[in-house]
Amino acid sequence: MSHCCSCHGSTVASRATQILKDEHRVIEGVLDSVEQMLRSGRIDKAFFTSALDFFRNFADGCHHHKEEDELFPVLEAAGVPKDGGPIGCMLNEHEQGRRLLKRVSENLDGAAGGEPAAVAAVQTAAGDYISMLRFHIQKEDDVLFNLADQMLSEAQQKAMIEAFDRAEQHNGDPGKHERYLKLADSLRKQAFGVG
Repeated sequence: MSHCCSCHGSTVASRATQILKDEHRVIEGVLDSVEQMLRSGRIDKAFFTSALDFFRNFADGCHHHKEEDELFPVLEAAGVPKDGGPIGCMLNEHEQGRRLLKRVSENLDGAAGGEPAAVAAVQTAAGDYISMLRFHIQKEDDVLFNLADQMLSEAQQKAMIEAFDRAEQHNGDPGKHERYLKLADSLRKQAFGVG
């Protein structure tokens, strides 16, 4: 069974939350790369376009999809409140991330062309996205996923892993996972100048 967007390689994860944590490590690597590029002061359009692709299609399109469509509804059914609780907080932060990525995208052409206001907008929105997503990941890893591991039975974890697989099989893009892992590695090499 292949996981286009799960980062546990050839080993079979016993917990759905471990798949999500593994994906967090890949996402954090790309956050590091973007942070490094921001420190350099250069707005490299190709780099930021690739980073936006990664965040939209891997972090949001695949990873957040698993949380929003699979994990959160199961936790809510198990009694974790959505409104005013940790699930609602995570959903709000997912939306905040989408708005920040949109702001980066809208200003990227101008920033790449050296327009000061656009450069400032990209730097601010990307910096805010990095800070927000790092804290968001920490809350999920340390609080929400631990809560899920305590509340969900082995059978529920297994069913969720199968749901992750089904969602990935239906996207019609079997090489997606490997492609985004390669993109994450490419972004790291570009940002840190390692070969």
